[in-house]
Amino acid sequence: MTASTRAVELTHVAARAASDKIAEDIVAFDVSEQLAITDVFLICSAGNERQVRSIVEAVEDRLREAGAKPVRREGERQGRWVLLDYAEIVVHVMHTEEREFYALERLWRDCPTMTLPADVTPGRGR
Repeated sequence: MTASTRAVELTHVAARAASDKIAEDIVAFDVSEQLAITDVFLICSAGNERQVRSIVEAVEDRLREAGAKPVRREGERQGRWVLLDYAEIVVHVMHTEEREFYALERLWRDCPTMTLPADVTPGRGR
């Protein structure tokens, strides 16, 4: 089983939105083989809380325009790690320090990395 067409579409929309706000280290994992609750984890980071919030707002706006509604949202108040759950995809926007500490890439390294559109820049970290 692989990520659904809709999940891939939403991942591309979210990745472009994050890239437009200069998110760092944008990466997407197809977790559909490992998890029954979602198809894709999109992970990106920012150097400060203000930028985390800016990325979150851009992702939410673009996904809303694409017809997606969040199932749940966590961590907005602190602005250190915001999780946006859209059922088909889960977007993690993390402060750089949290990303290094929690190392989600290490946890999901057995899952295939998804190719993102050419206009998505991975940011300074890669």
